[in-house]
Amino acid sequence: MALIEASELSRVYDLDSGRVTALDRVSLAIEVGDLVAVMGPSGSGKSTFMNLIGCLDRPTGGHYRLDGVAVETLSGDGLADLRNRKLGFVFQQFNLLPRVDACANVELPMVYAGHNGATRRERALAALARVGLTERAHHRPMQLSGGQQQRVAIARALVNQPRLLLADEPTGALDSRTALEILALFQDLNAEGVTVVIVTHDSEVARHARRVIRFRDGRLLSDQRQEAADARAALAALDRAPATEAAA
Repeated sequence: MALIEASELSRVYDLDSGRVTALDRVSLAIEVGDLVAVMGPSGSGKSTFMNLIGCLDRPTGGHYRLDGVAVETLSGDGLADLRNRKLGFVFQQFNLLPRVDACANVELPMVYAGHNGATRRERALAALARVGLTERAHHRPMQLSGGQQQRVAIARALVNQPRLLLADEPTGALDSRTALEILALFQDLNAEGVTVVIVTHDSEVARHARRVIRFRDGRLLSDQRQEAADARAALAALDRAPATEAAA
């Protein structure tokens, strides 16, 4: 079953220098439960594609259905409601509120969804437990490592039980080991049934997806299935490496 259905999807910007086609008649479908990496150089259209499928922008042409809903027909309020109910977002820079703790950061989407305080707290703590941060629930962002902050951001993205998790360069601000931890978490969530789309320029990140979509000059260049590298296996190999070297 297709969660994302894009047909001849286009986005054109009218700038002072002229018209720029950021996305040019892209047609593709992403199935429920897929784990996809979207790749391409700067200016390729990958970020524009993410903004469109994330309901952060409207297409200039073509059609887009998210979980059966014709997105281009929605009002601004309708788009906001769809984002809140169906989508979770994870960004490179975490975008956490610095003056409140992890639990309050995770609660934020539920405030917009109209949940009461008790429900928000219960679900936020459950989401933090899901990403392994139960003991950090009452720490502020400055008291957390980069990887822990990204886990808080993932918990926030998951707390409204979205159909689709969109991650924009989610490991770009992290060291290689922490990046593997985040990718392992994405793979775990995907195994639980969450559809995950990761926008990245990093081929190492893309190795951990089961499908790689590449853009160039606003057009779909390629769309390939692959055997995903196991992030947890890579972490285990890192943990064994010092012992192996010491034995040698």
